[in-house]
Amino acid sequence: MTIRPIIGMGAVAATGSGVGELFENLCAGVSGRAELRGFDRTRFRAQHAYEVDDRPAPGEDVPGRASRLLHEAIAQAAADAGLGEDLSGIPILVGTGLRELRSLELWWADGSPFADSGLHFGTGLRERFNADVTHTFSNACSASLYALALAGDLLDQEGPDAPDTVIVAGVDVLTESMYGLLERVHATPPDRVRPFDRNRTGVLMGDGAAAIVLRRTEEGAPQVHARLRGVAVNCDAFHVTAPSPEGIAEAMHAAHRLAGVKPADLDLVMVHGTGTLLNDEAEATALAAVLGDDASGPLMTAVKSMTGHTSGASGLINLIVGVRALNEGRVPPTVGLEDPVDEAAKFSFVTGEAATDRTLRLAQLNAFGFGGINAVAIVEGTQ
Repeated sequence: MTIRPIIGMGAVAATGSGVGELFENLCAGVSGRAELRGFDRTRFRAQHAYEVDDRPAPGEDVPGRASRLLHEAIAQAAADAGLGEDLSGIPILVGTGLRELRSLELWWADGSPFADSGLHFGTGLRERFNADVTHTFSNACSASLYALALAGDLLDQEGPDAPDTVIVAGVDVLTESMYGLLERVHATPPDRVRPFDRNRTGVLMGDGAAAIVLRRTEEGAPQVHARLRGVAVNCDAFHVTAPSPEGIAEAMHAAHRLAGVKPADLDLVMVHGTGTLLNDEAEATALAAVLGDDASGPLMTAVKSMTGHTSGASGLINLIVGVRALNEGRVPPTVGLEDPVDEAAKFSFVTGEAATDRTLRLAQLNAFGFGGINAVAIVEGTQ
């Protein structure tokens, strides 16, 4: 894969709308955790989530929220890149876990009006942005980095029809069925996300959307936020839910090979860090094996401790936050990490307060999903 410039970014999550607000709040340790807003809390043991506060009233949900957050993130990224609102001719690749499942739930349970055409993101993207080339990839929690890898492949194509610009996005919002499934698999209902902490009790979901604009070259770009050096993906199919450290490690090795970097080159790792009882140890085991003697070198942070698990959007949120960290020399903390699990004891996690005044050039971004769907990206800052 050829190195490609990232020229536009946009994001919205429980911790802020817009890349600047999101990053500042994360650096300040601001959490989006709150009592459940979108559906009846009395039906669940867990009582909290990380939701974007855009509903009419607590307990009153509305259809189409995933599409609205997706449009907001794409509009931010397009404006940042100087593209305007007409995105015709520019491929838009969207990664997601659940698409508009919440809208389907509301239609089924309450009869909320929602046209079946709205279940496909392409319909709304055509109406809002005049987008005529859209693709949606449902690859669980690594979906947006999978879309990023495919965007790189598109830009590697040659010929008169090959695109010069691709927009990559990711989105997911809370659904009642997924929330109920996740809170019931934990012996103790989770009340917050505490990645890599020995006393964590599990994962809570969060709303989120993110988008970037990727270009073939830097010529004519209004700015370059970072350069994508490589994205590696695999599917180890080890287990439906339990992750494989070996499969994760292979994705990391492949990303390093594609990007032409060594573990000692990394300054920052934006970990997947879901706070689940199996995933954190598996990710830590894989990182330790890949980094080897350099395990304590890069700074590490897990922003899901403040955004919750934004599923299909989480990979790109990691990327956007990582890019800002590289360029500003600041790294948000992992909130709630007080007693690291043994597998992560050697890592240099940022805790308590944000790390500041750091010289950072290269970041690794992790995203891993159900079924062993793994994705790892390497980006280079511009400072």
